[in-house]
Amino acid sequence: MITPNDFKPGLTIELDGRVLQVVSADHHKQGRGDAIVRTRLRDVESGDTFQKTFRSNETIERAHVERRDYQYLYSTGSAYVFMDTEDYEQRELTRELLGDDVKWLKEGESVRLALYEGKIIGLEVPKTVDRRVTQTDPGLRGDTAQGGSKPATIEGGVVVTVPLFVQTGDVIRVDTGTGEYVTRVDT
Repeated sequence: MITPNDFKPGLTIELDGRVLQVVSADHHKQGRGDAIVRTRLRDVESGDTFQKTFRSNETIERAHVERRDYQYLYSTGSAYVFMDTEDYEQRELTRELLGDDVKWLKEGESVRLALYEGKIIGLEVPKTVDRRVTQTDPGLRGDTAQGGSKPATIEGGVVVTVPLFVQTGDVIRVDTGTGEYVTRVDT
């Protein structure tokens, strides 16, 4: 059993006979009363998201989720194909199930998939990924690390704001949670 104070994005709980995943949790302390936690939850079965407010002293059953390593193989346009790294079984998953994190997938890389009672309920990408810059405007002479920023398109088509010194062909590290540039990577 856990309390809403333990909520963080990605946590899975059981509530009213449903398995729910925490999308966001905001803790609020009001005057003299109990603190409350405003959450956005996603129903694992249906994919529906909704908001719910909990008192901080409530107890909730945690859903026990297994996490397994898979290798991302390819996309067929409407589905994404992953291979279990233990038994080499291939699984085809829809974009709706995987959510917005599909933009961080790169063929051949390992990811973790969350399973509840043998059914895949979500994708867990690494906190940071290294991607090659496929297109960006050239920087101006005299650019420095503190000199400003510009948009850059990286592998996978994601647009990231980068410092002016980053050039097309450079490999950069990007935070998958925020979509922000972290650093340039030496190759």
